[in-house]
Amino acid sequence: MPASRNDLMQRFDALGIATSTLEHPPVFTVEESSGLERDLPGGHTKNLFLKDKKGGLFLVVTLNDARVDLKTIHEKIGAHGRVTFGKPELLMEVLGVKPGSVTPFALINDTGQQVTAIFDAAMMAHEVLNYHPLSNDATTSIARDDLLRFARSCGHEPRIVAVTEAAVDADL
Repeated sequence: MPASRNDLMQRFDALGIATSTLEHPPVFTVEESSGLERDLPGGHTKNLFLKDKKGGLFLVVTLNDARVDLKTIHEKIGAHGRVTFGKPELLMEVLGVKPGSVTPFALINDTGQQVTAIFDAAMMAHEVLNYHPLSNDATTSIARDDLLRFARSCGHEPRIVAVTEAAVDADL
C-alpha cells in the first residue's frame, strides 16, 4: 500500500521539516497549475517519470517552464540509451502515484530504491520549491535543503544535474 498524504506529513514531522500545503482543485498539467504561482512563492515544478532501454527508472524534476529535450536527456542523466515515459502501471507500482500526481515526495514509496532521482540545477537554485503531496489536489511548499534531507531519508541521494537549457550550477 503506497504512503498517504498523512504518512508523508508524518515523515516531514519526524524529520523536523516545516512545510505548508495549499488545497486546490485537482490539476493534471503544468498549464492547469499555472494559476497557483500567484498564491505560492518559490519554484514551481514539473516531474518526469522516465525509463531507459535497460529498464532503468528516473524521476527528473525541473522548473515548470523548463524545456527538457527527451532526445538527449539520457546523456545528461546517465541513462542507457534514449528514454521514454514510464507507463502509469509502473509509476503506481514503484512510486505509488498516478499520472498528474508525480512528485519527488513519491520517493517515500520507492523502498527498493529502483528510481534515480534527478533534480535540475536550475530548480535547486530556488530556496523554496512546490510539489504535489502525493495527489494533485494540493501543493506543498518545502525548503530546498529540506527536500534533499527528505529524499535522503527515503534512501535516495538525488543527483543535481543541469538537464535543462536554463540550468545554473547549484552547489548542494
